Amino acid sequence: MQTALNAMTAVRGELTSPAWGSAARANPLAGAGTAAPAPFSDLFAGAIGQVGLLEDQAHVAVAGLMSGSGVDVHEAMIATEKASMAFELALAVRNKAVQAYQQVMSMQF
Repeated sequence: MQTALNAMTAVRGELTSPAWGSAARANPLAGAGTAAPAPFSDLFAGAIGQVGLLEDQAHVAVAGLMSGSGVDVHEAMIATEKASMAFELALAVRNKAVQAYQQVMSMQF
């Protein structure tokens, strides 16, 4: 089960950066020397990918806890709460996007 702990540590290292990456922090007004920001679909797909990574990390932590391979209870609880909160945030963003789409579609021109 040591490989599960190594996978969890690797996932934890990947999650230290924000879900939207460095492209979202690029200043579009800074001039020609900066790269163009990523399209919204890429940013959204990256954020959903991060939610999936958090879920995988939670599964690994819970499996390690249940098998007794050295994962502490608090580590498993923190991992599951992170995954839960990330999912709730993604769901809230999705609901807002659907609501905005419905408002735009109901507009009369």
